[in-house]
Amino acid sequence: MENSNHFNVIVIGAGISGIGAGYYLKKNCPNKSFCIIEGRENIGGTWDLFKYPGIRSDSDMFTLGYAFKPWKEQKTIANGPSILSYLEETVEENNLREKIKFSHKVLSANWNSAERNWEVRAAHHEQEILLTANFLFMGTGYYNYDEGYTPEFDDLDKYEGKLIHPQKWPEDFDYTDKKMVVIGSGATAATIVPELSKKAKHVTMLQRSPTYYFPSPDEDRFANFLKKVLPQKMSYTLVRLRNVFFQQLLYRICRSYPKYVKRKLIDGVKELLPNHDISKHFTPRYYPWEQRMCLIPNGDLFESIRDNRASVVTDHIDKFTSKGIKLKSGQNIEADVVVTATGLNLQSFGGVQVHIDGKLVEPSETMTYKSMMFSGIPNFVNSFGYINASWTLKADLTCEYACRLINYLDQNNYSHCVPRVPVDVKAEKDWLATEFSSGYIHRAIHLFPQQGSRSPWINTQNYFKDFFGIKFGRLNDDSIHFS
Repeated sequence: MENSNHFNVIVIGAGISGIGAGYYLKKNCPNKSFCIIEGRENIGGTWDLFKYPGIRSDSDMFTLGYAFKPWKEQKTIANGPSILSYLEETVEENNLREKIKFSHKVLSANWNSAERNWEVRAAHHEQEILLTANFLFMGTGYYNYDEGYTPEFDDLDKYEGKLIHPQKWPEDFDYTDKKMVVIGSGATAATIVPELSKKAKHVTMLQRSPTYYFPSPDEDRFANFLKKVLPQKMSYTLVRLRNVFFQQLLYRICRSYPKYVKRKLIDGVKELLPNHDISKHFTPRYYPWEQRMCLIPNGDLFESIRDNRASVVTDHIDKFTSKGIKLKSGQNIEADVVVTATGLNLQSFGGVQVHIDGKLVEPSETMTYKSMMFSGIPNFVNSFGYINASWTLKADLTCEYACRLINYLDQNNYSHCVPRVPVDVKAEKDWLATEFSSGYIHRAIHLFPQQGSRSPWINTQNYFKDFFGIKFGRLNDDSIHFS
């Protein structure tokens, strides 16, 4: 084993959260040493991993972008390569590449109480590396990069065509004139179907149940106008605030007036697809924002259906056949290619095993503090974005909070801090399941920390409440112990 490398802060992950953490550490904690550990060979996280056709953002880039770096392109709903380029620019502009340790897959992190340090073990080219730090920032996201979720299908081994999960899309795969089936109706399916339909012979979106779709232009004319008349940073900030406000307003309206919003969304689909069975294929059983709504730029999914390049089938899979899929209704769908857009495998702490003095921490036995720290885990901040808004909104706040905390420790000659649950706080809620009914969340909710009965032990999913509480709230409250 190589000699230890010590840093004031170790950041795990070089995606949106980890790169943001690097920026804020350089800006707000300039005297602190840090490194960013990345398991893959490139930066970007999700935006470097996913290569499937049509990969794009599912929220606007004024809120998915960082608060400190304006989004300059015309399109506000951006494709994957544009987002990756934006992240690469952020790294280069802030000299962060020299801070990143690529191809270091973190295996475990152990808090050593005697040394008051984190001991991080990582695999690097068949070697095990040990690094230590006073503070650990997790920017790993929330899903397993190694494999996506695929349900068990009967007779899958009999299928003679090609089976692809979007998370592992084969490079340079030619699907021209292929009959394709995309299983799923969530954000990935809604993204990939319109793109595949441009070259494929036909694309069938096969869903068990419908999803809410929200058509929106991929360009923001007001934002592009402001760019011409105001300084870039000012126009970006104004549009960002506007978009955050409307995101939060839409979410609150959906939760307060679910029947009204459901009717308006379904009416919108009826206008776009006048000769289709909207009740069967586009009317979900749940209310808006009980699961995440899917953004449809320029209504491209509906356009591909209107043009008969794509179609929707709502049914359950009975089994695979040599030529395709047999449904419970008895219908057979032939397919040269089947794409399983069936979701992600979620995991806590990026799959890293976290220990306290050698004892494994079970995330589900902890309680979330400000949805960033966890009861009983010292000097540890985890970035977990919003489900009802852009990920980066919460990531920015989390990075700023971590920097405030690190500086507070220094200013008061403390070595560490640890959230502790007061006696009047009880574990009452799962991490997200009380608000969201999505299958991918419910499959893994038992792996995540609990919420408590009062603030700050609640995962609010409310940007404005978090903004003021995290940026300006007290650091030393009755729920966190400094020593």
